Amino acid sequence: MAAQLIESNKQGAEIFYEDEICRQKIVDLLVAHRLPSGLIPLKDVTEFGYNKSTGFFWAKQKNKIEHKFHAIGKSPTYEQELSAFVEEGKMKKITGVKGKELMISFNIVEFSVDEKNHEKLNFVTAIGAKKVFPFSAFELQK
Repeated sequence: MAAQLIESNKQGAEIFYEDEICRQKIVDLLVAHRLPSGLIPLKDVTEFGYNKSTGFFWAKQKNKIEHKFHAIGKSPTYEQELSAFVEEGKMKKITGVKGKELMISFNIVEFSVDEKNHEKLNFVTAIGAKKVFPFSAFELQK
């Protein structure tokens, strides 16, 4: 499914292929849309694309990774290919990101800054379960 979305959004997209540049472009995209700078901590990124007119972005990395967010004690996995539509304070229709609760993995399909409390970040799974975490837990450590 992600591959089809990527192909249909490549026309008019900016595409980058070098790891360091791709990771910086991901951070820039997150910050520009008022999302935490460390929300998508990929490694060995081989491609990043962003279609500004549709809000669609994708990233490809060499291997699936698990990243521990120490402030909340959670370790989501990021597949080799992920994609989403991004807008101010929100990322939706996410593919390639999974969270785990009680040994069960769930596809995370949306991140959004809480409308009432901008210090909180809402996560929504494919089954509609919602979890709230501190926005600061997903900022890059300087």
